[in-house]
Amino acid sequence: MTKVIKVMALGSLLAASALYGASTAACKGCHGQHFEKHAMGKSKIVKDMSKAEIEAALKGYKAGTYGGAMKGLMKGQVASMSDADMQAIAGMIKGGAAKAPAKQATEESAAVKVIDINAKVADASRLSKEDLGNKKVVDETVLGLRKTSLFDEKVAPQEVKDDRPAPGSAPKFERAYVNAPPMIPHSVEGLLPITQKNNQCLGCHMPEVAKGVGATAIPASHFTNYRPTTVLKGGELVKEGKKVGIQKGDMGNVGDITLAKVKKLNHLYQGRFNCSQCHAPQANIKTAVGNTFKSDGLTEEFKTHSNLINMMNDGVK
Repeated sequence: MTKVIKVMALGSLLAASALYGASTAACKGCHGQHFEKHAMGKSKIVKDMSKAEIEAALKGYKAGTYGGAMKGLMKGQVASMSDADMQAIAGMIKGGAAKAPAKQATEESAAVKVIDINAKVADASRLSKEDLGNKKVVDETVLGLRKTSLFDEKVAPQEVKDDRPAPGSAPKFERAYVNAPPMIPHSVEGLLPITQKNNQCLGCHMPEVAKGVGATAIPASHFTNYRPTTVLKGGELVKEGKKVGIQKGDMGNVGDITLAKVKKLNHLYQGRFNCSQCHAPQANIKTAVGNTFKSDGLTEEFKTHSNLINMMNDGVK
């Protein structure tokens, strides 16, 4: 009896370890909360697959023997998974993750390719209404972002609707100004936080993959290092081959080194690894105030494309 209990306990421990080490969180960003979506508009609907089919697909992606349009993307996603991880994930999906009904996003039509997210914010009637210069009386309820009495202690931020479409099914957002970092139009569930060793964005947005899945490719500027090469040599700080010293605690931050040599890389520059630092997820809420900003030179091309690398290299030889 004791032996049976020990075997059962060991089996439970191994199962728990497999489940703990595997997670479906990163999958949901593309496949949907309940695995009800065609990832990037191309994959099979995972909730309709059997547990054995899911497990076989994951193993096939890792071995390079399975898959069509999503083959290159998925190989990177499963590269570090063990057979136990894949078995656990398949079990999680069929054990409940894929059973709930799909939640349809209704914010925009997928038929729209590019959306101006500032259109309603810059509405003339709204701006006129919010213009304090047109008011004879200005009370505390129109000052600041609270839009209520300063003595109201129960002010709460707007409730954010977490209904962004999955990656691959969301229309793109128009850039706010020329060379502005594009905002994230899709759900980021399971994709955050981003770390140097775990960046789910790269699976779709690396240039060699982006075109095939319809994603915006990471630009050349993100594969370029403009910072001066700095080393500590013989107790002295050397920047771009020039000894600058560490006197007076300035750490060599001197003004006579005006330009570092541009270093083009064949990999993502690690100073750019934190995508969400500039490319921010968007919430489906009404802004607190209107927006009167208008960008110069925002042509149809620059609403969806960038020439940032040209601007940064202007004058650089």
